[in-house]
Amino acid sequence: MSGWMSYFGGRKDPKASTREAIVTLRQQLQMLEKKEDYLLKKIDEETKKAKTNAISNKPAALASLRRKKQFETELDRLGGTRLTIETQVNAIENANINSSTMEAMKKGADALKVIHGSLSIDKVDATMDSIREQMELTNEISDAISNPLNVGIENDDEELKRQLDELEQQGLDEVLLGAERVPQHAPAGKTVLTESHKKIEEESEEDRELRELQASLAM
Repeated sequence: MSGWMSYFGGRKDPKASTREAIVTLRQQLQMLEKKEDYLLKKIDEETKKAKTNAISNKPAALASLRRKKQFETELDRLGGTRLTIETQVNAIENANINSSTMEAMKKGADALKVIHGSLSIDKVDATMDSIREQMELTNEISDAISNPLNVGIENDDEELKRQLDELEQQGLDEVLLGAERVPQHAPAGKTVLTESHKKIEEESEEDRELRELQASLAM
């Protein structure tokens, strides 16, 4: 605890420093949320541009997809940063609670010394043993409270992977459905379902996204 308190510097009130740190971190979270909203808008804009130019201007569509990928990468980084800051805010708040608890327990121990001042050493030792047991229990409770911070992250990752698989399958289904609906007078290279399916697996990620846009426009 002393190391944590010294972090906030010598003469400043520890409680005031704690509040200042929490306020600063929460302001940073608000700024990150605004940045995330901005990136989401840019991703949507680049997706629309790529869809518009998918047939008429393939280089422009590919450039839009590259910018979209960059925005998505930056958005992922911001998400990780935001999670780190949120964890730090929770840690500071928990440490502040622990500090207040320790102060209260110290006052309780001082009161016990006064009350038991006239008692024998054996009774004092017994009292101190009881206090130590309570302190150990307090530490165990604090550990138990702090442990659930990361509970569910692995499960969330599994759920996200499952959702990603579903979205990927839906995208393939839409491409195949689009290929089935292409008019019969269209060029043979765009109407053969088996060849289109093989090309989807061989193409790069950018060409695959572009072909999906073309298929959706053909509908």
